[in-house]
Amino acid sequence: MSKVLADVRVVEHGTFITGPAASMLLADLGADVVKVELPGTGDPFRAFKDGLYSPHFQTYNRNKRSITLNTKQAADLAQFDALIKEADVYIQNFRPGVAEQIGVGEERLRKLNPRLIYCSISGFGATGPSSHRPTYDTVAQAVSGFLGLLVNPKDPRVLGPAMADSLTGFYAAYGILGALHERHATGVGRKVEVSMFEAMTHFNLDAFQHLFSANEVMGPFSRPSVSQSYVMKCSDGKWIALHMSSPPKFWQGLAAAMEKPDLFEDERFATREARIEHQEDMIAVLGPIFAQRDRAEWCRRLEAGDVPHAPMYTTAEVPDDPQARHLQLFVETEHPVVGTFRTVRSPVSFDGERALEVTAPPLLGEHNAELRGGWTPRVATTPQPDIRT
Repeated sequence: MSKVLADVRVVEHGTFITGPAASMLLADLGADVVKVELPGTGDPFRAFKDGLYSPHFQTYNRNKRSITLNTKQAADLAQFDALIKEADVYIQNFRPGVAEQIGVGEERLRKLNPRLIYCSISGFGATGPSSHRPTYDTVAQAVSGFLGLLVNPKDPRVLGPAMADSLTGFYAAYGILGALHERHATGVGRKVEVSMFEAMTHFNLDAFQHLFSANEVMGPFSRPSVSQSYVMKCSDGKWIALHMSSPPKFWQGLAAAMEKPDLFEDERFATREARIEHQEDMIAVLGPIFAQRDRAEWCRRLEAGDVPHAPMYTTAEVPDDPQARHLQLFVETEHPVVGTFRTVRSPVSFDGERALEVTAPPLLGEHNAELRGGWTPRVATTPQPDIRT
């Protein structure tokens, strides 16, 4: 695939998800990303099972190089500065004040490189009454009002992946791309700031717009009710998802697939408004019907009727989906030490070219030798263990 950011150099000083996710998105577009990690331990996400190469770490750190530096040490700070002088972007997700304590604050780095895009990611922002608070994914989801849209009141528990972390990384990359575009005209870098609180509140925009425009406080079933979304268990124990939306033809196709042409004679289901109001009743009607046939048969029937649906896959089933295979969604490469690395490619294509090439997440300090003298072009290297303490 065309590496549209091939001329962009990024120094990432990130841990866990937000900072690493931002730089990975840039790396997926071809940016040369150098990940700076502490000697011996590295990014704390490395140690979540499997030594220093956990699945958590692998998720957000492909297409990067790793160098181990402790910027509190003069020699390491000098090496860090050599990278910064030639970098286009610097990304950190420390708590406010930490960057200055370890010598990587914006003011100092800006003197080294006026063209630098300095990206600072925080939990609640750099200032304000909550700026000092520790923030993780669930905290940001909760304070933004988003978590309340996911939790089932009948079985209250946190659900799903680390959306706030990942989405904050997306917003950071979005801001960085804007700053890079502007720099083409001005020649001067910007400070890009994003907090998890701000990112998740913006992502939750639909709920706030309902509040401001209609004085409606949305709950976990508000959107699924209006969009007429359902999940149904089939006779083989597998699940299927439906998103019926507005067009009457979808409901007509569903009625035909279920061999229930009299469905709309029931006043509870005769109109879209009635179906929204009586969604629980509709679930009670659909449930026993879907339990009569296996998922494959329901998919066949629903596709014949042009009904918006999909099998509710487990992650283990997705790679075998025919469309996933056609799109080459899953790619792999070989690492000389850890072996086969398999992942999901970038979803963005340019001029029909898919991002099928990937490099495995780096071992801790894997690229120390090639980067200690400053920035060098990416080359294939044989990983060497980090022996510095």
